[in-house]
Amino acid sequence: MNLRSYTVEFIGTFFLVFTIGCVSLLGGDGVINAIAIGFALMVMVYAGGSVSGGHFNPAVSLAAVMRKALPVSEFIPYVISQLLGSAAAVLIVNYFSGHIENYDACAFNYLPMVVGEFLFTFALCYVVLMSATTNKNSGNSYFGLAIGSTVTVGIFAVGSVLCYGAFNPAVAMALGMMHTACWQCVFVTMITNLVAGAAAAIVFNFTNPDKIEINL
Repeated sequence: MNLRSYTVEFIGTFFLVFTIGCVSLLGGDGVINAIAIGFALMVMVYAGGSVSGGHFNPAVSLAAVMRKALPVSEFIPYVISQLLGSAAAVLIVNYFSGHIENYDACAFNYLPMVVGEFLFTFALCYVVLMSATTNKNSGNSYFGLAIGSTVTVGIFAVGSVLCYGAFNPAVAMALGMMHTACWQCVFVTMITNLVAGAAAAIVFNFTNPDKIEINL
């Protein structure tokens, strides 16, 4: 067991989801939501990248496993840590917001929702693999900025337009727990995110000549 990595994954996912909850339900006065969320991910990636790889996202962890940058045995503990961090953040946000609003119907049509979530989850996982798991880019100082910026761009481009802009099964689960998305859409989003993560890993493995495995 790698308790240090699991703890870091819990903390990073917690602050990512807590930021999402704050800007969505608690006002987030004076901030632009997409930038706040992207920056939250960026700083957590910089903080935890050297310990756990800074995934904070089951789709990223799946992509890392398929790239052989994370042992298969670590996948489930990573996902559990991420989901627990997400749930803990939601509990605090819900307590302070008092937000109770149930969505029985999806806010988006399924096709655009799936396309939006797939494309930018793919982009996020691809950027993670390219910037943080190759020998050519090993030790660079920009990986956190690249990863956080990808989420910011995705939220600006398709968030609340085509889809929820989750790009992360742990975030999608949080949206359901915060009663800002119906659970049917949450499950579709989570599956789409995981499929996109797998697709990113397949494309990375096909296009990247660097075959040396790196443990995050």
